[in-house]
Amino acid sequence: MLLVCPASADEQPDPSLLTLDRIYGKREFESKHLSARWLDEGDAYLTVERADGGGQAIVRHDAAIGIKQTLVSAADFSPTFDSAPIRIDDYAFSTDASRVLIYTNSKRVWRQNTRGDYWVLDRSSHELTQLGGDAQPASLMFAKFSPDGNRVAYVRENDLYVEDLTAHQITPLTSRASPEIINGTFDWVHEEELFLRDGFRWSADGRKIAYWQLDTSGVRQVTLVNNLDGLYPQPQRIPYPKAGETNAACRIGVIDLATSETRWMKIPGDSRDHYIARMEWAENSDELVIQQLNRLQNTNCVMSVDADSGEAATIHEETDDAWVNIHDEMRWLNSGKQFTWISEADGWRHVQLVDRDGAKPRTITRGDYDVIRMLHVDEAGGWCYFLASPENPTQCYLYRIRLDGTAAQRVTPTDQSGWHHYDVSPGARYAIHSWSGFDRVPITELISLPSHQPIRSLVDNKQLREKVAKLKLGSTEFFRLEIGAGVELDGWSITPPDFDATKRYPLLVYVYGEPAGTTVVDRWGGSGYLWHQMLAQQGYVVMSFDNRGTPAPRGREWRKCVYRQVGILAAQDQAAAVGAVLQQRPYLDADRVGVWGWSGGGSMSLNAIFKYPDLYQTAIAIAPVPNQRFYDTIYQERYMGLPKDNVDGFLNGSPINFAHQLKGNLLLVHGTGDDNCHYQGTEALINELVRHNKPFTMMAYPSRTHGIGEGTNTTRHLRELMTSYLYEHLPRGPR
Repeated sequence: MLLVCPASADEQPDPSLLTLDRIYGKREFESKHLSARWLDEGDAYLTVERADGGGQAIVRHDAAIGIKQTLVSAADFSPTFDSAPIRIDDYAFSTDASRVLIYTNSKRVWRQNTRGDYWVLDRSSHELTQLGGDAQPASLMFAKFSPDGNRVAYVRENDLYVEDLTAHQITPLTSRASPEIINGTFDWVHEEELFLRDGFRWSADGRKIAYWQLDTSGVRQVTLVNNLDGLYPQPQRIPYPKAGETNAACRIGVIDLATSETRWMKIPGDSRDHYIARMEWAENSDELVIQQLNRLQNTNCVMSVDADSGEAATIHEETDDAWVNIHDEMRWLNSGKQFTWISEADGWRHVQLVDRDGAKPRTITRGDYDVIRMLHVDEAGGWCYFLASPENPTQCYLYRIRLDGTAAQRVTPTDQSGWHHYDVSPGARYAIHSWSGFDRVPITELISLPSHQPIRSLVDNKQLREKVAKLKLGSTEFFRLEIGAGVELDGWSITPPDFDATKRYPLLVYVYGEPAGTTVVDRWGGSGYLWHQMLAQQGYVVMSFDNRGTPAPRGREWRKCVYRQVGILAAQDQAAAVGAVLQQRPYLDADRVGVWGWSGGGSMSLNAIFKYPDLYQTAIAIAPVPNQRFYDTIYQERYMGLPKDNVDGFLNGSPINFAHQLKGNLLLVHGTGDDNCHYQGTEALINELVRHNKPFTMMAYPSRTHGIGEGTNTTRHLRELMTSYLYEHLPRGPR
């Protein structure tokens, strides 16, 4: 039986039924989240909270006893006595907590809001001062206090400045020789693929600033066209190195603030054919530690660089036949003589201790399981806290182990299945713990460590939980699926609420399938999960499978067997999974099989319906990359190698080369302002489909970016389009 939505908008909606309007229009099912940060002093954390009478206040919470103290009131954030308080997008205290740096009026740069206005509040005088002098509104980036709190450095129009907070004097630290130079921040590809945005670091003594400089001259550009904001189109040109093309040159400079002179570090290698993926001061003011990837990204060279001479020396090196990863889990121990490192050298992702003197690394965690993430090192107590799930890679739990590799123990209670996240306090006595499951609404609580005893609830999402409890939801299942040659994939399934195993149902597969993400995880999926449940209410079975090559915690071989064959092995695994469930589950209708995905999942959906036209009848591909040559150097070359060295891989992994095999129904969706997976790729695919006289449906969202979320009603419109297309081309309900 189908669960039909109310016919009239005037009727009282059935609380058990999901609709597009409830999910994406009224947004009834949005969960609440806590944004908190631990103070360095250890046992207290800060939140930004709405104040009585309007505005926001910064509040200190004592972890042990729960006492709240307003550190900065909303009134302090008003530039004048009769003006409204400025909105807090982010904040930072000086080391002595006498000043507060406020980030507001933030604007998006590529994926995130990293440009805006900055104000400094003197807490004793209550004076609020805007930084930047005569700078244009929302033009400053990454402002940071000096260690003594008397100055702030920031990026403005791709140059570095420092502002004295007493004299209010602004000193330029760099001066670009050409518009192609970027100081202290990054171009598109470094931000997207190496997660680099903030590109400078104060030394601990406040006398120096180390920074990245990019030279994008010689990097070919893509052009995005905005047709919405004026009588004439407005082009935007972005340096974007596509696979096999020229990269920006990158180097590291150290500014002596006494002279404003830059000394360039002597990093070996061709600056256009390696990536300086990480750079930090090495727990002192004399040397930097950088992680340098070669262009193929199969070697990560950790170097110590003398800030005065610029000389670099290798202190550790990680290599792999496929690719290596950059690390944000590097922690200094033993007065800077050791650091933590994450390695897959034994076939699993484990925590190591590396000595600076070059001794063989010592592995702390051992066994046939992956460390999902190292969270915290309690050096005083001798413990390392990390996330893992040795028995079930779709879940995530907290563990700890002695720094000598003994006494490993699970900290998360065994009766709390699902996905867990922890923000551990500096002294490892407490953690802010968030927990959800596939069908379980998220909660956040404060717990003690290592007992995991709850201290107090921080976010219970009670209203959302009650609303979800009223829904008539389909049954969900996580399972392992054998696809041949001993390979088993993890999958999940949602069946209709009134499921009848004697009938046959259409199957919709949700796919991603690339090395950047997984879909089969036992955690709350928000609106996407509820849309799938809505489809189940309308008579669909929805499934998802994680093929080999996805970053699931199933060992190095699982993740890296896809090397040089992205879009090839994954498509085979996905098709084998569909074939297996059709054979094993007779209630699935082999004549009604659909697939949908976004970004890499859009590419995978194209590969599915093009390469296996007799298996999939309908596909929805959103923001895909039809030709891998059109995507960027860092991502595509990491997993595929250089195009000139892997011609067959790029050809066979790119769905555009199989468009002539299309038989079923295809909906293409793309934002014309997508700076990530360019609309150009979809136009090239359209041209190929036209050349082969293949019918398809296409929707372009003007000037929308990769998430297709800008503009009034866009998300609702997109989901309406997707749902209607499925109703028409993958008929719902049992037969």
